[in-house]
Amino acid sequence: MKRWQFWLGLLISAVFLYLVLNRLHPAEIWAAVKSARYGWLLPGVGVYFLGVYVRAWRWHYMLRPLKKIPTRTMFPVVAIGYMGNNIYPARAGEVLRAAILKDREGVPISASLATVIVERIFDGVVMLAFVFLNLSELGRLTGESGVIGGLSIRAITLGGSLLFFGALVAFLLAAMFPKVTERMVNWGVERFLPVKLREKTRAVALRFLTGLESLRSPWEALMIFFTTVLIWLLETGKYWFVMHAFDFEVSFFALMLMNGIVNLATTIPSAPGYVGTFDAPGIALLSAYGVPGEMAAGYTLVLHGALWFPITLLGAYYYLRQPLRWGKDVVRAPQEAAE
Repeated sequence: MKRWQFWLGLLISAVFLYLVLNRLHPAEIWAAVKSARYGWLLPGVGVYFLGVYVRAWRWHYMLRPLKKIPTRTMFPVVAIGYMGNNIYPARAGEVLRAAILKDREGVPISASLATVIVERIFDGVVMLAFVFLNLSELGRLTGESGVIGGLSIRAITLGGSLLFFGALVAFLLAAMFPKVTERMVNWGVERFLPVKLREKTRAVALRFLTGLESLRSPWEALMIFFTTVLIWLLETGKYWFVMHAFDFEVSFFALMLMNGIVNLATTIPSAPGYVGTFDAPGIALLSAYGVPGEMAAGYTLVLHGALWFPITLLGAYYYLRQPLRWGKDVVRAPQEAAE
């Protein structure tokens, strides 16, 4: 990542935080954080880790056409990927877990990255489903403006819809019509790339297509979709448990809406750990539900920490037990993906 991209991410995070925090009182936010009943975080973390295990099963299921890897083997790799996403910018953890899988299981990086991208597309579709399920409630909260707390929820939802549904259709078509896709790849490579890059690019693209094999069957695609729904319901369960540490209550559906919106917002470039892009929409949405702003801020900040620290520490533990051989598998990753 270039230096200007890093600073741009910090600026975006600062703007998001300013939009919702500039009218709140830091002392009252701190009071809400101090008075929280932190015992409720324990079942929340447990439910969250269960969701991470289901994510590991989903990745195992998608990788079966390439290699059958047990879920218990995939779980540490997924945890390391979460750690990478939390401490590095630009969701670098996704590339890190693909490199880890190449190092430990020999799965080509380009093929495993295809499954990672498909995972994220299904995640986005389910998050949008959570939002659409609560469209009437969202309309009541935003009115005609589509804005909550200075943030355009309508714009976030519309942008997410175009991005994720468009990508899902494109990947499904590529998976269901591999010969047509391969011909299109060959045409593009021959027409637009210099001769010296053609063979490596073609090899990487074809490896990438093999990672889409799990989408060729409607049943397989449905299994991935329903597994993704379960994953995000479990994550919403963590929101619900953490809510009980504070003196307010909203419905589970409201937390589903919050989960969908904040995670859609985290697709916007920001500082590492999704600072601001996670917190601002959450605070704004809870405030629209009538939760006092300082209480909403305290809850969202504690929730963010509870989502960040446990999985980051677990991922660091797994990584330190068996570090990646950086020189071989990361620095030379593009060359290895084409081999």
